[in-house]
Amino acid sequence: MFNFLIKGGPIMIPIMLGSIFGLTIAIERFWVFRHMKLNTFEFVQEIFKNLKANKAKDTIQLCDINIQHPLAVVFKVGIERRQLPLNRLEKILEQVGNNQVQKLEKHLGALVSIINIEPLLGFLGTITGLIRAFMSWEKAGANVTVSLLAGGIYEAMITTAAGLIIAIPLYLCYHYFISRIKITSSELTNHSIQLLEVIAETQDKEEADK
Repeated sequence: MFNFLIKGGPIMIPIMLGSIFGLTIAIERFWVFRHMKLNTFEFVQEIFKNLKANKAKDTIQLCDINIQHPLAVVFKVGIERRQLPLNRLEKILEQVGNNQVQKLEKHLGALVSIINIEPLLGFLGTITGLIRAFMSWEKAGANVTVSLLAGGIYEAMITTAAGLIIAIPLYLCYHYFISRIKITSSELTNHSIQLLEVIAETQDKEEADK
């Protein structure tokens, strides 16, 4: 394998560095999403049930147990500040939700840059490899042999293949992350609205009891 990489020429250095950074980002993001396991339907129903029963401590404890999920973070903030006016609380929940989505998007900009750059580096290696092959051909003239051209052709083919082999799996990972973020963002928006409605009900009930 090492000899194979050597035949790819100097362009293989940035290609391999890109693959290391891209793989590191992908593994780190997979680790984050893996720890976001939560049955959101059951979680939300339990939260609302406790809120309506005026069991705020139980709802906060439930949020703490699932705090690695963005929904639990947003709900905890909403429940802790449930005495605020609803319009103010809505803005706070929106801000907290946006912050959680931004955390999920962390490093994805760098990942998509690597995905775009890797094939370009591969094509650059193709050009430099062909230039090298033609220079060898020019030097050898009529005495050109396949072995003289092989070095440049190896460089051209290996760099192109390496760039695509690295970019394609990372591209799939990127779109998986984006789909998970879209689902989570939608859940945050929908359930935050439901939380505000339940808090409004409890506030109305408290006012009526007074």
